[in-house]
Amino acid sequence: MKLKKIVECVPNFSVGDDPETIEAIVQAITQTKGVQLLDYEHDTAYNRLVVTYFGEPEACKAAMLNAGRIAVKRLDMRKHKGQHPRIGALDVAPFVPIKNITVEECITLSKEFAKAFAEEHQVPVYLYGEAAETPEKGDVDWIRRGEWEALEKNMQDPERRPAFGPSKPHQSAGATMTGAREVMVGLNINLGTTDLKVAKAVAKAIHKKKGGLVRIKAMGCLWEDRGITQIGITNTDFRKSPLYRQFELVKIEAARFGVAVVGAEFCGLVPIQALVDVANYYLRLEGFTMKDLLEVAIDQKLAESDPKYTSILSTD
Repeated sequence: MKLKKIVECVPNFSVGDDPETIEAIVQAITQTKGVQLLDYEHDTAYNRLVVTYFGEPEACKAAMLNAGRIAVKRLDMRKHKGQHPRIGALDVAPFVPIKNITVEECITLSKEFAKAFAEEHQVPVYLYGEAAETPEKGDVDWIRRGEWEALEKNMQDPERRPAFGPSKPHQSAGATMTGAREVMVGLNINLGTTDLKVAKAVAKAIHKKKGGLVRIKAMGCLWEDRGITQIGITNTDFRKSPLYRQFELVKIEAARFGVAVVGAEFCGLVPIQALVDVANYYLRLEGFTMKDLLEVAIDQKLAESDPKYTSILSTD
C-alpha cells in the first residue's frame, strides 16, 4: 500500500492579546478538510501565535490560505507591538516534508501558496529557506531587517523585492514569507534575571552569525510578569547542533554574568530523535536509540502486522 504524503505546516501570526482572532485563525485551519491540528501557542511577550498542523499537500495549502484570509481580515500591523521580529500579519508560512514527500515538492507547494495568497489579497510574499533564489535572500533575518516599520522603505530596494505580489506592503497585513524547510526545534531557555542586556548578550553569543552554533538563531526577550528573561532559540538542524549543546552553551555564557538558567520550554512540537540525543548525553547511555522507546516499538509492530497501518515514525 502506498503511504500518504505528509506535510507539516507551522504558520506564525502577528497576534496581540485577542482571543477571538486566535480562535478564528485556529478554526480556519481545523475546519479545512484533510488536515489535523497538532498544537497552537500564543504569548503576550512575543505577541505571536504559532500553529502546528499536518496533512496531505493540497489540504495543507488550503488550510494555510484559509488561515491567511482571517489574518489579513482581522490583523493590523499598524497596531501590532511585540518582541519577536515580524513583517506581516501572516508572518511566516513554512511547508515541512514529513513522510513520502521531498523538500523540492514542498518548495513547489510553497510557491503555489505564495502565488494564490498574493493574488487574492495583494500581499507581497517572500520566499525563504530552501525555496529562496539565493541563500542570502532565503535568510529570515535578512528579510525581516528593520521589521514591519522599515518594510516599505526596504522594498524600494530592487534586491528586496518580493517573489510574488506588489512591490509595496499591504497597508495593514504587511508582507508574508513562505518556503520549505526541514523540521525545526524551538527551545526557549529562561534566565534568572530581568536584565534584558544580559539576555541579548547571551543570545548573541550562541547565534550562528555572531560566531555561535551552526543552524542556531537566538534572541533575548523580557518576561516582566514572570521576573525572567528568555533566550528564544530556533534550531533548524538539531542533528548538527543538538539541543544539549545549545543548552550547555547558554549556561556557560549566562554564567559570565553571574546568571543561572532557571528553566526551559519548547515552542511547538519536538522530534523524538532530538530527545533521544538529549537522553544519551545527560544519562551517558550506551547504545540507546529510538528502537528502545516503548511506544516506538509498539508502533513498529503494528506497522509490521497490519498493511493498512500507516506510521510516520522511523528508527533509521
